[in-house]
Amino acid sequence: MALLGVGDPAPSFCLSDSSGSEFDLDAASGRPVLVMFMCNHCPYVKHVAAAIGALTKRWERAGVTAVAIHSNDPQRYSSEDAYDLMAPFAHEHNWDFPYVIDASQAVAQVYAARCTPEFFLLDREHRIAYRGRLDGSRPSSDLPVTGDDLDAAIRSVADGRAAPTEQYPSVGCSIKWLPGNEPDQ
Repeated sequence: MALLGVGDPAPSFCLSDSSGSEFDLDAASGRPVLVMFMCNHCPYVKHVAAAIGALTKRWERAGVTAVAIHSNDPQRYSSEDAYDLMAPFAHEHNWDFPYVIDASQAVAQVYAARCTPEFFLLDREHRIAYRGRLDGSRPSSDLPVTGDDLDAAIRSVADGRAAPTEQYPSVGCSIKWLPGNEPDQ
């Protein structure tokens, strides 16, 4: 699976949340979209979850559509990553955006997502404008969660400009792949 880079067209997808509501990337045509690979159990996701809830509200006011994708094998961490626990997790962290299920892991595979959290910002033409981290904060660091790296990219794209060229890879828990779906190393 080749990594998607800046300027590459974003693969289209249509996924549903645990209640059956769909998110179709094509329905967001002409708008920037923030695609976030998330899960419930990851300490890195838990570290940023509340900030994501607050930051996405600001980003959505700037015209950016947000969606979180759960691609983990729900059996690996069934006590936290089960699909029926997604809505309560989203509610707890004020996620007002769709949190959808990638049960086959096809979307994670085509995006070459590697970890949670991982962020893909698509421009208005749905080309990858940013792929990387939220900011430099980590669960064990003393750095506050600010969202600065992703925020700079979003402000640029929302204003019709290119995202910053310096982009840092996401750091987090590896996606928990279904047997046979593990990416080539």
